[in-house]
Amino acid sequence: MSDAAPFGPIVSSAHLADGALPALSELEFGLILAGHAFERWLVRCITAAGEPGLTAIDVQVLHSVNHRARPKRLSDLCMVLGIEDTHVVLYAVKKLEKRGLVESTRAGKEKLIAATPKGVGTCARYRAVREALLVEAVKGLGLDPKAASSVAATLRALSGHYDQAARAAASL
Repeated sequence: MSDAAPFGPIVSSAHLADGALPALSELEFGLILAGHAFERWLVRCITAAGEPGLTAIDVQVLHSVNHRARPKRLSDLCMVLGIEDTHVVLYAVKKLEKRGLVESTRAGKEKLIAATPKGVGTCARYRAVREALLVEAVKGLGLDPKAASSVAATLRALSGHYDQAARAAASL
């Protein structure tokens, strides 16, 4: 039997796929797998770039702080990364500070976080590893860049729907 169609969509929770939009359950399972694979990648890539022992959140914070070479406010990092609990980001910042990858300053009452030269160098090594191991492999898929951008836009839009549904669920 070479056709998987008789088994239905590939989902992690058949009881959810029995609803009005089975394709959403299929998409959610894909998000679960992609999310975990992406987090594993972040950790392995930063390790290959010379900074073992960081978590996926630490890596995301480092890249966000390094973005556009401008200091970032803690609240902006949380907003961009979609993290509600500022303590999660603050813990990552403290961990990155101890390693000399970022530094904090104050501008009035606001804490600003900036990448250090060591942090910038680590991001550059990460980029080199990413280009060699991931980008080249993904390019081999023949993925149309416009299609990839469209998928990214769809995922960002879906995140808004999930956030709204989460707010509604919290009010029940």
